[in-house]
This record gives sequence, C-alpha cells and structure tokens, in this order.
Amino acid sequence: MAMVDEPLYPIAVLIDELKNEDIQLRLNSIRRLSTIARALGEERTRKELIPFLSENNDDEDEVLLAMAEELGVFIPYVGGVEHAHVLLPPLETLSTVEETCVRDKAVESLCRIGAQMKENDIVDYFIAVVKRLAAGEWFTARVSSCGLFHIAYPSATDPLKTELRTIYGQLCQDDMPMVRRAAASNLGKFAATVEQSHLKTEIMSIFDDLTQDDQDSVRLLAVEGCAALGKLLEPQDCVAHILPVIVNFSQDKSWRVRYMVANQLYELCEAVGPEPTRADLVPAYVRLLRDNEAEVRIAAAGKVTKFCRILSPQLAIQHILPCVKGIVIRFVSACSLSFGFSHHGNGPCLGEGCYH
Repeated sequence: MAMVDEPLYPIAVLIDELKNEDIQLRLNSIRRLSTIARALGEERTRKELIPFLSENNDDEDEVLLAMAEELGVFIPYVGGVEHAHVLLPPLETLSTVEETCVRDKAVESLCRIGAQMKENDIVDYFIAVVKRLAAGEWFTARVSSCGLFHIAYPSATDPLKTELRTIYGQLCQDDMPMVRRAAASNLGKFAATVEQSHLKTEIMSIFDDLTQDDQDSVRLLAVEGCAALGKLLEPQDCVAHILPVIVNFSQDKSWRVRYMVANQLYELCEAVGPEPTRADLVPAYVRLLRDNEAEVRIAAAGKVTKFCRILSPQLAIQHILPCVKGIVIRFVSACSLSFGFSHHGNGPCLGEGCYH
C-alpha cells in the first residue's frame, strides 16, 4: 500500500470489523481504539474516529460497554483536555441505552473526562450534556443525568447553578421510580458541591421529599444519604434535619428501610453528638435489635461493636447488653453467626463488667 494511503488503513479496518457479524471481531476492534487513534493522529481521531463511533453505537451490550470504557481514557488521543469535549457526544448516547452496566460505565467515563475539563468547557459543553440527559424522553437518560451533577455544578455560573439545583429537584419528583432512586443515590455527592446556604434550604427540602417517597426502594436510598448529609451539616442542623428522619426510618413500615437504618445508624452518632445519641439514637438502635424481622436484627447485631465503641460503657451495659442477651436466646442460626463475628470485639468497649 502506498505511503499516502497508510493513514486510511486503520479507520477502514475499524469500519469493516465493527460491521462484521462476529461479535468477537467487533469487540477486539473496540479494544484497539487507542492503537487506531495513535495511527490516525489527534486531528483525524477528532474529526473522523469519534464521529464514526457516535454514529455507530447500535451493537451488542458487550461491545458498547467496551466502547464506554475506552472513551473514558481517550483524552490523550484527541489532543488533550482542550479537546476533551469531543468525547462527550458518543458517551452521551451510551448514557441513554437500556442496559444498566453500559449506562453506568458511560456515566463513569463522563465524570472522569469532566473532572479534567477546563471550567469554560464544562460550562460550554458538559453542562449542556447534563441538561439534555435530564430532559430526556426516556427514563434511562434522566437516570444517567443524576450521576453528573456533582461534576457540572462547581464550575457553573450562579444562574446555571440555580438552574441545576432546580433540575435536580425535578428529577427527585420524577414519575419514574428508577429516576427518583438515581437522584436519591447521588444526592450526597451533589450536596457536597452545593453552597451551605442552599444546602440547608433547597437540598434539605429535596431530601425531605425523598424520605417521604411512597416507594421503599427510594426511601432506603435516602437512608444512605443521611450519613453523607449529616457530615456536611453543622451538628445543630444535623440534629434538626437528619435526626428526626433517621428516628422515623427506624420505625418505617418497610423492613428493607429499617435494615438500611441498622447499617447506617452508628455513622450518625458522631455527626449529632453525644446527647442526641443518648436521647434518640440509642432508643432507635434498641428498637432495631428487637425488630420483628430477622434480617433487621442481623444487620443491627452486626454493628454492635461499632455502636458500643461510640457509647460510654455505662450506656452500653444499661441499654445494649439486655438486648444482646435477648438476641442470644431467640436468634436463629444465621443471626447467631452474624452476632458471633461482631460480638467478639465488645469486651474492650463494655469493660470487664460485661462478663459478669
């Protein structure tokens, strides 16, 4: 082949292999994208390879997953961070597909690229992607958008920040439970980038709505956000906004929500301080240790050591130890196993008196 034609060869091979009926050939071609990009050079990669990938993303999930992963580390091959925005279109499309693992990988790659982009490019290109996905007709696009706000928000102008907070609030009230779950799951990351003045008002209002969702799958993800939000708030604000929620969740009608509380409760103790812990969280923990559902008791028993470490020995002996004795008597074998692994570290927490 003539020297002048050699740069054409890699893209021609890629086109042929991506259209091949053999999925392994298509997959191998995607995994060689970096090699092909080096052969093409930065300019032709930007002008030919990336547009080609943007237009040819109707393939098996395995191939799309590999494409989403490869594009996440493709900045050096398109000419550096000043050209990183050219990678957004194919990843935006991959963020809307039906397969969850492909969407998740595309969002991960978008976050990786966005974290390296210049602030003006975030404003000009990345935020536009977030807004388009959040307004997407299909729920898959709206789900993916929830994982991008924490990258977009810090670089946004004040008017754009207001718009992004409003959009996130709308996603938390979306008709589709899958979107509300994604919004609840990513709220902690987004909240960490929001200014304190808006955190105490808009973000906490969003959080309150999620905690009252009629879907237990949304509420249990809101429980996960309790600890993250609690660490962002001042102790008095945490007591005012987070503590009542977690106490109510410890009595939620869904055992899955109570199970999540049992796993998260001890993390809140440091955020609220010793007095609210003694007055509110210890009684909530005792209720979980006595819960009707074995799974909840297992989760609570698994945190006995960690919980006792943040209590005084007197409180642990007075409130926790009686529950422990009751658990030993009534535990099924699975509960006993969980408790056995957890309880062996309690001696130093409770003092020598716990053995008598």
